[in-house]
Amino acid sequence: MMKELTLVIPAKNEAECLPTVLNELKNFDCKKIIIIPKSDLNTQNAIKNLDCKIVIQNDDGFGSALIQGIKEVETNFLCIFNADGSFDPKYLKNMFNELLSNYDFVFNSRYENGGGSDDDTFLTLIGNKIFTFICNLFFRLNISDVLFTYVMGKTSAFKSLDLKRKDFRFCIELPVLVKFKKYKFISKSSYERSRLSGRKKVNELKDGFLILLCILKMFIFRK
Repeated sequence: MMKELTLVIPAKNEAECLPTVLNELKNFDCKKIIIIPKSDLNTQNAIKNLDCKIVIQNDDGFGSALIQGIKEVETNFLCIFNADGSFDPKYLKNMFNELLSNYDFVFNSRYENGGGSDDDTFLTLIGNKIFTFICNLFFRLNISDVLFTYVMGKTSAFKSLDLKRKDFRFCIELPVLVKFKKYKFISKSSYERSRLSGRKKVNELKDGFLILLCILKMFIFRK
């Protein structure tokens, strides 16, 4: 059944991590689409002989990579997945089963019982808690981890959202548009592992400010 699942994996400067991640995913019968910047030859070369489809990213940004990757998906279901080893694939089967039980999206959460994170910093933890509180207040999302992009859903539903934010504002745009479109979703606990190497690409202050502006704009203009 998981042959109908595609993992959409943005990978910028992940030559050290990504081969290990893809080897771990060999145990899961799903497709993998890797979106890599044109200039990132190291990551391209590191996985060129592995079982995945490589897509060269057209525009800069985390959201841009995911938007492009989502357009490439041909299976009935897709899941956003990290290239750094922080997402544990053991949750994939349960997420997939939730979709089969008539949900449109499954959002994972580090802050529900059974969840946690080895990768959160103090600033990302506090920022996420604040943004989650604001989003639940403004949009009644009923999600406990609004910035966590370990998300699986029906491909048709993902594509219908017409996602546009090309940077980390994508993380807010996704759940809010799911709510606006009145899709059926559920939040499940998940434990985030430490990334295999490197460091986070998010700039806590700059991206946090942009995310706050995005929340306010979506609340005012409802899009």
